[in-house]
Parts: sequence; structure tokens; C-alpha cells
Amino acid sequence: MKKEDSDLKLVTKLMFRLLPVQILLGIVCTINGMISSYFAGNFVGVEAMSAVGLYSPASQLQGAFTALLAGGSAIVCGKYLGRNDQDKVRNVFSLNLLLAAVIAVIMTALLTAMAIFDLTDIFTQDPVVRPLFDRYVLGQAIGIFPAMVGNQLTAYLAMENRQKRAMSASLIYIAANLVLDVLFVQVLHMEAFGLALASSLGLWVFMAVQAHAYTGGRSSLHFTVKGITLRDGLEILSTGLPGAMSCAFQTVRRLIVNHLVEITLGSVAISAFVASDSLLAIFWAIPSGMLAVSRMMISISVGEEDRRTLTDVMRVMFLRFVPLMCVVAAGIMLCAEPFTRVFFRDPTQPIYHMTVQGFRILPLCMPLAIVSMHFVCYGQTSHKQVLVHLLSLLDGVVCVAGFTALLIRPMGMNGLYVANVLNGVVCVLVIIAYAWIRGKRFPTNMEQLMVIPKDFGVKPNERIDITVRSMDQVMTVSRRIAEFCRERGIDERRSYLASLCMEEMAGNIVAHGFTKDKRKHSIDIRVSHLDDDTVLLRIRDDCVPFNPQEREDMTGSEDRVKNVGLRVVFNTAESVEYQNLLGMNVLTMKI
Repeated sequence: MKKEDSDLKLVTKLMFRLLPVQILLGIVCTINGMISSYFAGNFVGVEAMSAVGLYSPASQLQGAFTALLAGGSAIVCGKYLGRNDQDKVRNVFSLNLLLAAVIAVIMTALLTAMAIFDLTDIFTQDPVVRPLFDRYVLGQAIGIFPAMVGNQLTAYLAMENRQKRAMSASLIYIAANLVLDVLFVQVLHMEAFGLALASSLGLWVFMAVQAHAYTGGRSSLHFTVKGITLRDGLEILSTGLPGAMSCAFQTVRRLIVNHLVEITLGSVAISAFVASDSLLAIFWAIPSGMLAVSRMMISISVGEEDRRTLTDVMRVMFLRFVPLMCVVAAGIMLCAEPFTRVFFRDPTQPIYHMTVQGFRILPLCMPLAIVSMHFVCYGQTSHKQVLVHLLSLLDGVVCVAGFTALLIRPMGMNGLYVANVLNGVVCVLVIIAYAWIRGKRFPTNMEQLMVIPKDFGVKPNERIDITVRSMDQVMTVSRRIAEFCRERGIDERRSYLASLCMEEMAGNIVAHGFTKDKRKHSIDIRVSHLDDDTVLLRIRDDCVPFNPQEREDMTGSEDRVKNVGLRVVFNTAESVEYQNLLGMNVLTMKI
């Protein structure tokens, strides 16, 4: 197996190990939207379903602020994790929660005032739907604070490889929402207000369960205002702004599209779109989960200036994620009518056929969206602002709204659905055109398509990468590292120490980490010769968490025999740093 294939296989294995939990988190959260749509369609009426759909611009605006903070802080923290700067990670965590709380309070006050004083004409002019919509907004406002803060906590739990806590919170949220919907809507007949209130109260439970993980010293992260700086705040906002702008553009897009659909086809068409969109949201959790995994990998790779892993993440996206999403989209299209019957059971009604067509056309967007979403994330991390803002503008407003305006009269509701697909096609073409213009030639490989700067990361001749899967392979590591160091002009003493340290640590992982469970494991070893003549050794493995620094500290100075290999490493290396990233042990040593 070539080294490039081995690297790609390791990255693929890691990303697919992280993917299921990220998808499940997304699915669990979107199920609540489907529950609300189900109760609206079956126990309140079409007007209530319209109220749910008309609220989507406000929901997307809230999503924009969530993306601003969660996306920006995740990328910034990923870079700091790549540099093993734990203090900075804690500072960003605290500042992120503080900003989320402030924004949530402002949004809550604003929407509450709009609902109480009937200032919601920007959302709808329908005299029948509007009173229901006002009550729905009031109920939703109660859940803005826990939604904003809870979503930030979810991102950090994933970063700490504690997705089980986030999953538990999400499952409890579903149960609470379902029970409260039955109580408020089916039993107490609270209609639209009951729909929103059930979701909002469930969100308070969701936030509380996750927040409990950060109390009592259970996490390395904790809230403190001591280390918060304006510079960190500006970096979070500037990094997360493109993603937030994309959500903000989608808010404007939804207002435009809702208006076009309402004046052209009526509120029944909005209800059809809400029905198909709410169930498809469950499947959109797959691209969102893929992006969440890739965002963590991309930001850490940029922090480490790991050119190879960075390109491998995008290769996995094209070679694995996109084909997988094509299969899922085909399955959705085949199940269009059964999915429609979840909401509407009379095939003679126009709303039934509108919903069926939504399930048959909208899934075509998903594979295209995966490509666009990944390049926006990569652009955010690598500060390619022109590409990010262009894609955000096109995807957010211009393409969908523009194509809908052109197609909705001649094609009816299908015009809106086709507009979404054309939007994806345009965005992919823009990515290719951007790389073509920047590189001054048509991109023929991943680095050219990503427009990676030539000075990014360690050059191939300044590093070696070794994959270890057995103790026999460990025995060859020392020789290869020593040869590499000598070829780079490093003195004999440091060449010997570098090979010794790596052999000791890799052997320790195989002997102890590989035997802790029945899974197959591997060690990804990288040796780099930096510009300041430092030899940087990095070991990354997928075994159970193990911090050699803690083991070395526990032995103390009294036992000179136990853990002698660790003592040699810590006494030899200039620095030894450990962290657990995305469920992987990462040990960095400088010689």
C-alpha cells in the first residue's frame, strides 16, 4: 500500500468513526421539528402548519447567530488544539458562552415584543394565520436562550469526544417535547402556542443536561471571565461571520420565497413545503454531521499546518461522503409517497401532490450541498473570504430566490424545488471557477482545487510519515527516523535521541494501547524538520485515552525502575505535550 493510500485510509477511518454520533445528534434535534409539524398537521390544522413555516426566517436568524459563535469558536479552538494551547481553548469557550447568552436575551426581548404588540407583519399579512403566528412566536421566544447556549455546549462536547452526553441531552429533549406536545396540544388544546411552548421547555432540559457536564470539575473546560480578551472575541466573530452570513442570507431568502409562494400559490403551498422540509431535515442531518466532522479535522489540520491531512479530509468528502449521500437521496425519492402520508393522507388534495414532488426533487440538492458546505468551511478556516462570501451570497439568497422568481409561475411549486437544485449546481461551478482563476489553470488535483498556498505546512522532503500496526513494525521505526535525520543534516546525537524517543513511545502504545480492546488499531507517526532546526515528533493513535505525562508524574522519583522508557523520553526531549483530539491520542515531542 502506498503511503498516500495509507494516510487516506487512516483519515477515512477516523472521520467515519466520528460521523455516526454527529449524524445522530443532528437527527435527534431535527426530529423535534418533525414532531411539531406532525402535531400541527394532525391536531391543529393547516394554518398552524403555515405558522411553523412562516417562523423559519426567525429560526434561521437564530441559526445565523448560532453559526457565528459555534462555527467561529470551533474553528478557533481547533487551531489552538492543533497548537496544544489549552488556556486559549478555555478562554474561547468562556467568551463563546457569554456572547451566546447576551445575543439570546436580546432576541428573546425583541420577538416577545413583536408577538405581544402584533408587529409581525414582516412575516405574514394573512389575517387568518397571523393571530396563530403571534402566539407561536411568543412560545418560541421562551426557548431561544437554552437553544443558543445548548448548541454551543454541544459543539464543545463533541470537541472533547463526549458526544454521549450531548446525545443523552438530545434524546431527553425529544421525550420532553413529545410528552409536552401531547399535553399542551392534544389534551389542553393550546394550539400554536402549545406547539412552541413544548419545544421551548424541552430546550431548557436539553441545555441543563449538557451544562451538568461542565460542573464539579468533570471537564477540562470551565466558565471564567478571567482570561477573556477582546482579541479572542474579534477572532471568533471574524472567523464565524461567513457562516453566519450564509444563515442570514437564508433568512432573507426564506422571507422572499415565502412571499413568492404565498402570493402565487397560497398558504397551502407553504404548508406543503414545510411538511417536506421538516422530514427532509432529518436527512439533512447527514450532510451536517459530515460537515461537523470535517470542520474539526480541517481546523486542527490548519493549526498543525498538516497539508496532507487537510487534503485527505476533502478527498474523503468527494470519494466517500458524496457517493453515500447520493444513495440516501435516491432512497428518499423512492419513498416520496409514504413520507407524504406522514402529514397528509388524502391523495386527491393539491397539498398531497405538492408534498410528494418536494420529496422527489429536493433530495437532489444534498450531494451538491456537501461540496459547497465543505468549501465554505475550508474557506473560513484558511481565510479565503472572497470564496466564502460569494458562496454564502449565491447559496443564501441569489440563486434560490432568483430561480424561484423565474420558475414558480410556469412550473408551480416544482419551480421552487428545482430552484434549490440549480442553486447547488451553480455553487459547485463557482468553486471550480474560483480555483481556475486563482491558480490560472483548470484544477486537476485536490491541492489545486483547494488553492492551498505553496508555503503552507512542512514540505514533503522535510518530513516522513510512518504507519505502525504491530510491534514488528515498531522495530523499523528507529532506523528510518535516524536515516531521515542524518539526511537532513541533523547531528548524530539528536538523530539518535529522536529515533529512541519515537521507538519508546510507539512501542509503549502497541504493548499497552493495542491490547485494551479487540479493535484493530494503528499509529500515525510524523517526523518533521522545522525551519529553526527543531525536530518535531508527533504520534497519533486511536487507542483508549492515555496521557504519558500523568503516568510519569505518578511514578515520581522514588521508583527508578518502573516506566524507565517514559523517563528516558521526558528527560531527553525539549518538550513533551499530550492532548486527546476527537478521541485520538496526540503526543508531540521536540528534540
